[in-house]
Amino acid sequence: MTMIERRRASAPRGVGSGAPGERKPMAFVLLAVAAFALAACQSTQSSLHDFEAPGETDSAGTGSEVNLASLTEVVQRNPNDATAYNVRGTALGRSGRFEEAYADFSRAIELNPSFYQAYSNRALVQRRLGRDPLALADYNAAIQINPDYADAYVGRGNLYRSSGQLDFALNDYSRAIELNPVDPRGYFNRGSLYQQVGRHEDAISDFNASMTYAPNAFDTFNARGLSYLAIADYKAALDDFNEAIKRDRNSAEAWTNQAIALEKLGEPGKAFNAYARAVTLKPNYRPAQDGMRRTQGSASSA
Repeated sequence: MTMIERRRASAPRGVGSGAPGERKPMAFVLLAVAAFALAACQSTQSSLHDFEAPGETDSAGTGSEVNLASLTEVVQRNPNDATAYNVRGTALGRSGRFEEAYADFSRAIELNPSFYQAYSNRALVQRRLGRDPLALADYNAAIQINPDYADAYVGRGNLYRSSGQLDFALNDYSRAIELNPVDPRGYFNRGSLYQQVGRHEDAISDFNASMTYAPNAFDTFNARGLSYLAIADYKAALDDFNEAIKRDRNSAEAWTNQAIALEKLGEPGKAFNAYARAVTLKPNYRPAQDGMRRTQGSASSA
């Protein structure tokens, strides 16, 4: 048993925004991040990011129908341009059209077998399609072609983490940080892994680093708050959950986490109101329902 595996039992008692298909069947779950996004390149030399940085959105509308139509025109004018297929595949991936994205990335690789970014992007699509062994093969191919491609290490680390291979995941996240120390994704994902195994001080350190490069990310505030909860720094946890709510007022998880922190700080009335808000947003959300029952007698004192 590895050091990471021995420390898995210690977990924060809050709720996270688990990755699709990876939410744990328990009242209070760990945050598991694997936010999907593929970033379009700006030139043939651009790096294609498998995963968006924490808190980013597709504000440029790269997956919109208008943009896809424009990209299709580019492909039609340049049918042998691997980059054109890769960029359109990126947009298709952002819009959730994974099979079509897979076809475009495959065509890009066929045209340019050394196109490591396309391998890495196709790996993420393979994951979304439930083809993890093929995704691993694509990440390995990207890294074999370019051992210094940080994005592929982040993606492969997420794949390892989702399959419970935590030491391999830790190695990949750490390598990604070495290669690109200003990218928030490596820090955020490594911090989430540290949190998962109970290394909360290390998790907080990595979340702090992630915030240096993505200071407005909802996920990072929520995640750091969970680790503050776990080490009983309830005021710091509350501050983080308040910041998370400022960034996403429709997150039942964030309202529930805020309520947990308020309970710990001896504010059951305010906690009840936060739990009630979470239930309004997500009526069958068990952690919030349980919290309301615990604090309902204090509602009038909020």
